[in-house]
Amino acid sequence: MAPSEIFGLAGTLSAVLAAAAVLFASFKTNTAKVWKEEAEAQKQKADRLAGDLTEIKNRLSRIEAENARLIQLLTSLDPTRLAVVRLADTSTEE
Repeated sequence: MAPSEIFGLAGTLSAVLAAAAVLFASFKTNTAKVWKEEAEAQKQKADRLAGDLTEIKNRLSRIEAENARLIQLLTSLDPTRLAVVRLADTSTEE
């Protein structure tokens, strides 16, 4: 092989290697970008769900307070009726 052929082959090989390096870096950058966007979307979803959960907890607290008040009123009106209501209650709070 003549030196000019070797230099020509080396030039071609270096161009292919450079193109491969650029493609690899581009793929790596795009992959990181996609993962970052996915992580941001999941964080936004988690934040929305956390807000919904807080709202549900607040509503449940209000309902429990209202139920306690209603039981208090019912007890003051007719204690035997409260016994019937508690027997019919199938909650698992015990």
